[in-house]
Amino acid sequence: MEIASYFPIWDKLSPDQQHAISSAAVRREAKRGEIVHNGSVRCTGLLVVASGLLRTFILSDEGREITLYRLFERDICLLSASCMLPSMQLEVTIQAERDTVLWIIPPDVYKSVMQLSAPLANYTSELIASRLSEIIWLMEQVLWKSLDRRVAAFLLEESAIEGSDSLSITHETIANHLGSSREVITRMLRYFQSEGMVALSRGTVTLTGRDKLEALAAS
Repeated sequence: MEIASYFPIWDKLSPDQQHAISSAAVRREAKRGEIVHNGSVRCTGLLVVASGLLRTFILSDEGREITLYRLFERDICLLSASCMLPSMQLEVTIQAERDTVLWIIPPDVYKSVMQLSAPLANYTSELIASRLSEIIWLMEQVLWKSLDRRVAAFLLEESAIEGSDSLSITHETIANHLGSSREVITRMLRYFQSEGMVALSRGTVTLTGRDKLEALAAS
């Protein structure tokens, strides 16, 4: 699919601006588990997801992770080109959760077009605002929502993404998404199992009490 189809304001760019972006965009494939953008590198470029799933997270000095947001098909990530946004100092890491096909647009090219195009500048501002809203929402969840409710909500979200009640996921992976530790998540899942909400087996969590999980997540 052409890079043009991912930008709703593409027709508002001049032919030269369209050519500048489309000719500079590089198509890349990332295998599951591969790091697409390292937090210490500010200028990987804009990431445009053609297919697959990317996870954007931050890493603490102690090595603990927490997922900020995920990037699905047709999503665009600006934080991988934070050199364009000097006022933002958030170092993020982006990893492929599935085999992923993406476009990478060099930040200098995108920035040069954005400086000449008001529609692209406005669209970029909307993207930034949307991502910041997601990060603020996450902060609210971490600060004000108990871990059991967050785990329940996460399991329901995973089930929706995978289209199944049987999730091939480790306790450590859940902990990394939620900024917790594997030991705490294991205790929580065992409690969920005792309450009939999940069934646990090696590398798998099966949702057995969706109504209970939904009630807990919404409580």
